[in-house]
Amino acid sequence: MRGPASSVGRAVADRTPLIPASPNAPVVVDLPGDSGSPLRKLAQRLGVAIALVTFVALSAYLDRGGYSDSDGNGLSLLDSFYYATVTVTTTGYGDIAPQSESARLITTLLVTPARVLFLIVLVGTTLELLAERTRYAYRLSRWRSDLSAHTVVCGFGSKGRAAVHELLARDVPREKIVIIEQDTDARARAAAQGFAVVAGDATRTEVLCEAGVQDAVAVIVAPDRDDAAVLITLTVRELNPTAALAAAVREEENAHLLRQGGADTVITSSGAAGRLLGAATRQPDVVRVLEDLLVSGEGLELIERDVPRDGMSAAEAADGAPIVAIVRDGTPHRFDDPEVATLNAGDRIVCLCSHGD
Repeated sequence: MRGPASSVGRAVADRTPLIPASPNAPVVVDLPGDSGSPLRKLAQRLGVAIALVTFVALSAYLDRGGYSDSDGNGLSLLDSFYYATVTVTTTGYGDIAPQSESARLITTLLVTPARVLFLIVLVGTTLELLAERTRYAYRLSRWRSDLSAHTVVCGFGSKGRAAVHELLARDVPREKIVIIEQDTDARARAAAQGFAVVAGDATRTEVLCEAGVQDAVAVIVAPDRDDAAVLITLTVRELNPTAALAAAVREEENAHLLRQGGADTVITSSGAAGRLLGAATRQPDVVRVLEDLLVSGEGLELIERDVPRDGMSAAEAADGAPIVAIVRDGTPHRFDDPEVATLNAGDRIVCLCSHGD
């Protein structure tokens, strides 16, 4: 095997990820509903505190004739900010004080509420920062305890996003989808859409375990590199031998490695796109129909149905819908194959229907 495939083969042989990753890098989980980082919250509270100090300083400066310092001098702009600082922080040195009735009225109606609000901001920020780690640990523990029968999507690039869109179109709950992604921008997009996101390299066992892959009902492997897809597939199968595992590769020559690694379904992205492009030059309407079939929730759809009992005909099991194929023991057959003229319980039929049927 030459070129990229040989790199994939070596990676499978020694189980060494070809994507650089720090083995000691912490695994971070972004949960739906996170309101932002503590630093962002701190910056917002700091902005409120600065605004309060500025408000008090300008209020005192506008009525600076009603204030005096310990030497009986009036207030400069710097003195006003100094007065505002020691006042809202309740330091209160007493070297600047309101003397006139208007200054005392301003202190009563404006400065005192600003001082109280400043203390609320200060105490609230302190308590929130101290409780942030505890609250996150509690939410993470609750999320892990509720995580089961979910789908793990390894990679949130173009393939991963399309896969997630299809899952949602097929009524998979958003909270039952967990994304694993290294790229910061891709993680931000996934988090903005309300998904739980595990930051890390999906070839690492600890990252997959953090996403609960051992309890997942399905795993979608959609990284940007074929070598990563093979390693992820092998690791997933070690952790969860029974989950439905669908994987994508760019090159056809690497597809067999995924099947050997335990993937139930392997999609060759470049090959599939190339075949559609070739068909589009001769049979564009066929390609349009195929594209419609690949999009759930509109137009025509392909669906699978179980055969409930032995002896049924294909037409009876399909309930009148056009039959495309019959699957027996994991092997697809043409709808007119005489070997499957009579169906058995456990067979599955693939039939064509319109959206809403």
